[in-house]
Formats: sequence, structure tokens, C-alpha cells
Amino acid sequence: MKSPKPVARVVKSKVPVSELNVRKAAARLLGAKLVTPEVAYVQRELGTSATQEDLDAKVVAVRSMPWASIVLPD
Repeated sequence: MKSPKPVARVVKSKVPVSELNVRKAAARLLGAKLVTPEVAYVQRELGTSATQEDLDAKVVAVRSMPWASIVLPD
């Protein structure tokens, strides 16, 4: 009887959720710049590090969100 082949694990590395990385992702995915409140929202939601897939998804999603949910109330 053959032993099963080992399953290859895909390790998703995390990237820093810095302002520069958020802006670069927006330029790559949207072809436009995010405004400061949008960048701050992405950073608040993701924390200090996230996978590139999570960062990309949040950058795309922030553009379709209502403004009231992005901006912090005073």
C-alpha cells in the first residue's frame, strides 16, 4: 500500500499595513489614490500587518463603502 503524498502547505506571508503599502495597493488595484480618511480606515481595520490578499480586498472594498462608515465621528 502506498503512503499518501504530503500535502503542500501554502504559507501566506504578512506585509506591514503602512500608509505607503496601502497607497501602493490602491494605485495598483484602482488606478487612483485613496484619500487620507480611507487610508486611515484600512489601517484601523487591518491593524499593523495583514496578508496581501486581505490588504487588497480591503482597499477595493473601501471605495464602495458609505462615507459615514469610513470617517470617525468627532
